[in-house]
Amino acid sequence: MLAVREIAVSGYRSLRRIGFPVDDLSVFVGGNGTGKTNLYRGLELLQAAARGTLTRDLAAEGGMDSSLWAGRRRHGEAARIRLSATLHDDVTGQGFIYAVEIGLVPQVAGVPIGAAFAQEPQVKAERLSVRAGPRKAVILDRDGRTGFVRDEDGRKRSLGIDLLPTETALGTFLDATLHPEIALVRLAMMAWRFHHAFRTDADAPLRRPCLAVTTPTLASDGSDLAAVFATLAHIRQDTADLDEALDEAFPGARLVVPVPGREAGFGMTMPDFPNRVFCPAELSDGTLRYLALMGALLGYRLPPFIALNEPETSLHPDLMEPLARLIARAAQRTQVWLVTHSERLADGIATHGGALRRVVVKREGETWIEGLKLSGEFAEADRDDDD
Repeated sequence: MLAVREIAVSGYRSLRRIGFPVDDLSVFVGGNGTGKTNLYRGLELLQAAARGTLTRDLAAEGGMDSSLWAGRRRHGEAARIRLSATLHDDVTGQGFIYAVEIGLVPQVAGVPIGAAFAQEPQVKAERLSVRAGPRKAVILDRDGRTGFVRDEDGRKRSLGIDLLPTETALGTFLDATLHPEIALVRLAMMAWRFHHAFRTDADAPLRRPCLAVTTPTLASDGSDLAAVFATLAHIRQDTADLDEALDEAFPGARLVVPVPGREAGFGMTMPDFPNRVFCPAELSDGTLRYLALMGALLGYRLPPFIALNEPETSLHPDLMEPLARLIARAAQRTQVWLVTHSERLADGIATHGGALRRVVVKREGETWIEGLKLSGEFAEADRDDDD
């Protein structure tokens, strides 16, 4: 499993230039408008590069006009969004650094140069490096539409395909035999899960049964929650963690997971009505969202990286403590990244998971993290070194 060890983003919305280490459990807390969600979104865009949808995703969120750093730039500085992730294999000791740059379509007198739409985002550069001990090798280097890739024998070869400016090489080189390192990094990043504001309206996927298919990991939208619960109850035949988490949040309640037929479903009994099973359509928004978080964090097999954006939304304040314990428990099995408004949730995670909370602030329009030095390290690292 490749763990995320460092993230860097520049030129994106309120992120002028920021890079920092990533822990097994990372907690970012701050008020509205500080740019916490932009940090989360930077991770989503990195996954989009692996998926091959980076430029489309940027176009969907408003295009480069909306995505580029809106503050002042140095004279002659290119308008670019730069994203990078450092991944590490704790078993082999190998490290991987992936970086991508996105910019504007070049124009002369307002006319696009080349075959491109005037407002589309374009990939300007891309690089993937691998490090083993002191040795570092570039295995993918792309500048515009040209560059090289190393084959399975380590020899440089031209890209060999006509990459469009809207395509990422990481999402295009799919042959794992010819390019094993590229495939390893792409698959690791595509396995990340992002959970933000589970829908709970009357037509939400959470409120409907789903196909009864063994499901170890919850989908980002929670649409297969019933299958995740059924997998734990009837495939793994172990709901101890689910039962404990439910009782911590809703004392006396019980999760009911019938043996699936073609579809899987679930319900809950309440302490006041122990013989009445409430189906998902009857559950409150907050209860249903909490159950979805349980599915995301207690699944049969967790993804290598889980990112949560404001999971406290619609939850009663009394649920912050059990949610903190739930997140800390998941961090023993995988990496968890959390952005939140809730001081209470952040404090609870610090207590139960030992994670230092990172306070996100705005400095003259620029998102920053308290204690982060320009070198990309947090101030407490110096104190640890002195110890």
